[in-house]
Amino acid sequence: MSTQHTIDDPYTLEAACSVPIADDRAVGEVLDRARAAAREIARMSVGERVALAGRALEALEADAEAIATDITRTMGKPLDQARGEVRGTKERWLHMQSIAEESLADVVLPPKDNFERRIAKTPLGVVLDLPAWNYPLLTAVNAVVPALLAGNAVVIKPSPRSPLSGAPFARAFAKAGGPEHAVQDVFTDYAGAERMVADARVDQVLFTGSVLGGHRIQAAAKDRFMHVGLELGGNDPAYVAPDCNLEATVANVVDGAMYNAGQSCCAVERVYVHASVYDRFVEACLPVVAAYVMGDPRDAKTTMGPIAQPWHPAELVAFCDDAVKKGARLLAGGKATAVGGKGRFFEPAVVVDVPQGADLLQKESFGPILAISKVADDDEALARMNDNALGLTASVWTGDKERAERMARSLEFGTVYMNRCDSLDPALPWSGVKDSGRGVTLSALGFDGLTRPKAIHFRLKI
Repeated sequence: MSTQHTIDDPYTLEAACSVPIADDRAVGEVLDRARAAAREIARMSVGERVALAGRALEALEADAEAIATDITRTMGKPLDQARGEVRGTKERWLHMQSIAEESLADVVLPPKDNFERRIAKTPLGVVLDLPAWNYPLLTAVNAVVPALLAGNAVVIKPSPRSPLSGAPFARAFAKAGGPEHAVQDVFTDYAGAERMVADARVDQVLFTGSVLGGHRIQAAAKDRFMHVGLELGGNDPAYVAPDCNLEATVANVVDGAMYNAGQSCCAVERVYVHASVYDRFVEACLPVVAAYVMGDPRDAKTTMGPIAQPWHPAELVAFCDDAVKKGARLLAGGKATAVGGKGRFFEPAVVVDVPQGADLLQKESFGPILAISKVADDDEALARMNDNALGLTASVWTGDKERAERMARSLEFGTVYMNRCDSLDPALPWSGVKDSGRGVTLSALGFDGLTRPKAIHFRLKI
């Protein structure tokens, strides 16, 4: 009799779903099937894999509303935002398909008499994808589709908070008519996932999650000569320069902090505002934050859903309390609450005059908190933005491209934005520095970690 994993609906607090926890024998069968599938996929041309992925996308889209509903009931995202996640998944999927043949083509070296020299990009074998719960489709597609296009079989082990999120990919590829078990979905506990990482049948691991989770995955792979891809979150800063378009900047920065209830690795978590516009920026933020509507995520009027994890509202309160104790002022929100007696919510918070040593400016809070701090100039903003162990994204809000360029050269982050935030373009590499992880997903560079180079060195006549 299998053990079940059950999670609650963050709004109703009733059971949302229950899935079996695969034991080591079941996981082993999945990995054996993946190895057999990998051999078939490797024999396919890139064009054939692109066609297979295209058919799978059609199958996934046919399931779009059910997939969005599952996201909402397992992690609390407003249904319209969950539908948006399905659309974003399609965008990334199509982009990686569109660049696959060119990106995976052999690199042909300049002619050399009597020799043919090429660098072939060969599949790794089996890729284990460990996506996060906050964007369960988007963090999965970053690995699933590029890995398949590169000639690998994929095994998805979903997060415990979103255990249904791997199945849509497995179903879609099964319906697409390619090699059997090209993409599989298996759910197991943390210890089981770590054993999968250590298993010799797995050739590559892509993990999206916390810094703590990244350390555990890396430790599980310590006896393997395998590069583990780690996308580990952020404490992402924004700098509001004196020449910014203030109204547009406020709207974008607040949305960047509050979207998905702030449960995003690239959400704006700390805002450094030039002293000359500080008071106006703070004043303009308050009504925008107050306009968020908490409630049933299935209701179209709801713009902020509940907090996904049961323990997290208390942690968010502690972040705000720590800042206040260190000299900050709480101007709005900052309390755990329910709406109509239902759900676990956190009132969207605005915390100002936050000192650099506060946890809000040093650690990932992962909630709807706008932490604002005053700076005297660009140099102070730059120093304080870099003063952090995390380095995923940073944004500069200015009308001066040269200012943004100058700061981008020194900002220690995987992505630097000008006049936007909390966004991902699949044509650009997604990566972090420092404790935000290592490795690259998406873009043409995303295929590099999913293939190995093979030198083709032929002397034509002897």
